[in-house]
Amino acid sequence: MKRVEQKEERRENILKAALNLFIEKGYAATRTIDIAKSVGMSEGLLFHYFESKEKVYYALIEIGLSNMNMSFEFDDTKPIVFFENVASFIIDNCKNSSMAAKLFILMNYAEYDQSLDINLRSRIAGKHELEETAKIVERGQNDGSIRGGDPLALSLLFWTTINGVIINMVRNPEIVVPDVEWIVDILRNNRG
Repeated sequence: MKRVEQKEERRENILKAALNLFIEKGYAATRTIDIAKSVGMSEGLLFHYFESKEKVYYALIEIGLSNMNMSFEFDDTKPIVFFENVASFIIDNCKNSSMAAKLFILMNYAEYDQSLDINLRSRIAGKHELEETAKIVERGQNDGSIRGGDPLALSLLFWTTINGVIINMVRNPEIVVPDVEWIVDILRNNRG
């Protein structure tokens, strides 16, 4: 194995180990020595790859931003189809990759992490604003595809359901994942 490939593999192993520890123990309780031990290296060698635990955390957030980079902009798609597409994208990504699922959870925590740089927090928050998806809920209510009720509350219900499913997928990888249609049915107007 070439030296460059070996270095990249070690860097990826550090990131995966740190992600696992951040999800299991929390960012604050995870120490750099914990990360180093979990990949079988010294803490000193870890610092050749990342200057600090914060740098590892920021690298994971950047990966999360790029991996979950899906346009939540609404186009001419029917509003209920928008929610089907969003739910399918997230659930399918997380089913196919435990790292994607853990990154999804990490990104949700990071959105409220007051220690993060304000610019980074705003980039994270822009991924699924409740207010933005509430506007799409309202459009769906107007076209009859989405049930009645407070649009913000329905948006919250949708995102809370997605988050709960992903958290449970990570906690119990053998769990039967609900069908995306069931998740979207939370919003669907069934009074046809």
